[in-house]
Amino acid sequence: MDPFSSEGELLNIHNAFHSGQYQNVIDFETAAFSPENQLPARVLKLRSQLALGQTAEVLSAVSSEEDTPDLAATKALAQHTAGKTDAALQLAQDLAENYPDNATVQVLAGTVLQAQEHNDEALALLSKHQGNLEAVALIVQIHLQQNRSDLALKEVQAAKRWAQDSLLVNLAESWVGLRVGGEKYQSAFYVYEELATGPSTAAPLSVVGQAVAEIHLGRLPEAEAALTAAMEKYPSDAELIANTIVLNAVAGKPSEDLESTLQQTQPSHALLADIKEKSDLFDTAAAKYSPKVSS
Repeated sequence: MDPFSSEGELLNIHNAFHSGQYQNVIDFETAAFSPENQLPARVLKLRSQLALGQTAEVLSAVSSEEDTPDLAATKALAQHTAGKTDAALQLAQDLAENYPDNATVQVLAGTVLQAQEHNDEALALLSKHQGNLEAVALIVQIHLQQNRSDLALKEVQAAKRWAQDSLLVNLAESWVGLRVGGEKYQSAFYVYEELATGPSTAAPLSVVGQAVAEIHLGRLPEAEAALTAAMEKYPSDAELIANTIVLNAVAGKPSEDLESTLQQTQPSHALLADIKEKSDLFDTAAAKYSPKVSS
């Protein structure tokens, strides 16, 4: 049976997106979707394009559709991805103020707010969700970014009470496991291993998750093999590029070319901002100890 049958139409395409099957989402025929599912499906297609680096195409597609909150939120995310951070932040804040109960606004505007370190605004918006698992996942990410693993775990445990078998809940639990560490590294690896054996085999999300778990478990050759194979298939995937840079840093290998590729693919990526911040801090510290040559 085709996993993308009419039954559970939106759930299937939603799971495909969160499994990293971005090209499958883009190619999926949604003409027969029910009217209420047409817009959510279109948003997932646009988000898949963003994930594959097709930012200009997405901006062009939604440039004149700001009257539809879901598409305006997609535009804000595309602007952020393209490095137009000021415009993205302004649009995200406007949407959060005017459409706080819209599920797409919660997730996409929340993503922009979180990415630009407006975490309190993001959490205030996301807290308005009503059973929105993407909102839960983003809340977990924010708490982990704030080094509040306890709050992230609490959020996951609460979601498991009403969405036990959800892909997103399982993924969120694995994120927490990777932060907590210890035996949780292996548990997280199993989550991604299971994901990789399904229809999303070799999809960026499953590969990145496996590789991160492998790095924590000290299995660098296995992580490198997985990322290298996936990069050959998805050379423009920002998360694959970013995690390969991290792996190279751990392994003591250069990554200048990859950093340049990431800059072209997603100039607003958090890793690039972190690298720049660390470089600036190093330059500032080094300047204090510049050699003094006596005459």
